[in-house]
Amino acid sequence: MSTLGSFIWSIADQLRGPYRPNQYGNVILPLTILRRLDCILEPDRDTVRELAAKYDNPNRLKVEVKKATGRPFYNTSNYSFANLLEDADGLADNLVDYIDRFSPDVDVFEYFDFKKEIIALERAELLREVITSFKAVDLHPDVVSNADMGDAFEYIIRKFNEAANETSGDHYTPRDAIRLLVDLLFAEKDADLTEAGIVRTLYDPTAGTGGMLALAEEHLLEQNPDAKLSLYGQEYNGQSYAICKSDLLAKGHDATNIAFGNTLTEDAFKDRKFDFCMSNPPFRKMSVCCGSVCCCGAARRHSRVEDGLCAA
Repeated sequence: MSTLGSFIWSIADQLRGPYRPNQYGNVILPLTILRRLDCILEPDRDTVRELAAKYDNPNRLKVEVKKATGRPFYNTSNYSFANLLEDADGLADNLVDYIDRFSPDVDVFEYFDFKKEIIALERAELLREVITSFKAVDLHPDVVSNADMGDAFEYIIRKFNEAANETSGDHYTPRDAIRLLVDLLFAEKDADLTEAGIVRTLYDPTAGTGGMLALAEEHLLEQNPDAKLSLYGQEYNGQSYAICKSDLLAKGHDATNIAFGNTLTEDAFKDRKFDFCMSNPPFRKMSVCCGSVCCCGAARRHSRVEDGLCAA
């Protein structure tokens, strides 16, 4: 069990009454992501604000921020968890401002419809209490490793699904199973992967929360710290997509490499080829012929699956 995940999920007890248990995740997941990004950005906020005042063009600003901080994303708001609670009357509006001022590639909160939840929390007089609880949790990568953060997300998702009577397997794959898949994936290429400065690409067409991508990169860097594994993925579940993209953002990866959508009907990387590919697709959904996934090429505009080949 994830100790961190259990602690974060315990914050959901504050939601009892206005929220049903199967709704807790709509608040807990986006706030966990927001707090993780908040902790990462905190050391360089003044630098980013100065650059934002100097450069109006978002593309130029992104370049300058990357030079100054080493990160591909930023937030130009005057608010953060450090000062949100100072204005009790303006907390909801200021939190919305904070979310809106992330760089364009941080679109993850849209997939939670989180602004609606902010309004609901404010009306229920719970917003201040929940923000106070998350402010007390330090989720900086120096304190919480990427692996531990991944475990925490999986725990929260599992609790969310249990409350909603859903199948958690639709959203994540157990870590032990992923490690076995990674070992098999790289087994025949071990010698090549030890070369200094190698660059390889890995694609997961049903990326989920990004667990496979994360552990594959971890495995390769353990073998060869000088290697670079560029990670690509596509995911159809909005919340899983948001978690996956946030995780890669936190690690400094290119966020545009993670796409939202159905890989089988609209392949976001139709013109790309990759060195490695691994996936644990939701087979029950994929086997629905002429439903959500159709065998006929006319229904699949840009698919990696050949005409007449059923997804199952």
